[in-house]
Amino acid sequence: MKTSFSCSAAATIAALSVCLALPAGAQQPAPAGATVDKLAAAAASVGIQRCLPAITRLSTLNLQGSRSHDLLLDWDRKRPDSGAVFGFLGIEYPNGGVATSITALPEGTDGCTVAAERISVAPFTCASVAQQELAGYQANRLLPVYTVYVDPKDPASSVSLIDSPPGCLVIRRYVQYDWKDPNAAAAGAGSGRRR
Repeated sequence: MKTSFSCSAAATIAALSVCLALPAGAQQPAPAGATVDKLAAAAASVGIQRCLPAITRLSTLNLQGSRSHDLLLDWDRKRPDSGAVFGFLGIEYPNGGVATSITALPEGTDGCTVAAERISVAPFTCASVAQQELAGYQANRLLPVYTVYVDPKDPASSVSLIDSPPGCLVIRRYVQYDWKDPNAAAAGAGSGRRR
């Protein structure tokens, strides 16, 4: 039986770990006329290089299928490539909007700690969102209106549901420490071969 996986805009934050790990060529190519990634362009323009591959992958994933987006960007102006960078995207899709927060912090000699949160409102009760989308997740009720769901197979991500009648505030969160660009690793391995 073949299983297919798409790094699409509908992917949950839990799926971001898979998408972030894939080499760029393994992701589905963007269609002609695809949205220009303003976060990646802005980060590059202020001198952020080391964590740019992680920022670009997370931003691109969130922008797939969007109509438009804009952003807020904050970074350490004294050391842009060795300090933290914070991006906050407002994204418009044909059926509504979401907000996405992407944070990257250089770590060690070639890694980055990355965190992403995707915030949306579902026009359903949180109980129905959990039933439809989070089967198999462990529920941890923190407040009467606030429950956090964790997939035991992916402890780096979580889904928070906050009752906000008549809908549900959905916050999908993903964190990865010491992420390394798989393309850089592959290029480094290729350059180490003897001829």
